[in-house]
Amino acid sequence: MSTEIITTEDLQVFKTELFREIRKMFLEHHGQPAKKWLKSYEIRKLLGISPGTLQNMRMNGTLPFTKIGGVLFYDYENIRKMLESNQVKPRFDFDRK
Repeated sequence: MSTEIITTEDLQVFKTELFREIRKMFLEHHGQPAKKWLKSYEIRKLLGISPGTLQNMRMNGTLPFTKIGGVLFYDYENIRKMLESNQVKPRFDFDRK
């Protein structure tokens, strides 16, 4: 078994390459998931909701979905729009003097 000595310069090069790769991945996805279509379990995890809540959102039309066979798919863009449209604005401005 051979040993290899890692220098400070080697670590610096590794760090630079790692940051470059992370930045590239972030810019490619713009903070969005890698997939456009998400399954029910992914939506529940993303929003932190129960299966029943997700079903209610489907039934009352809050969240559009696509069903193929027995699998439900949700468009990430529709989820983002739903969150933005239901954003609550503060009623009082406490910073006013």
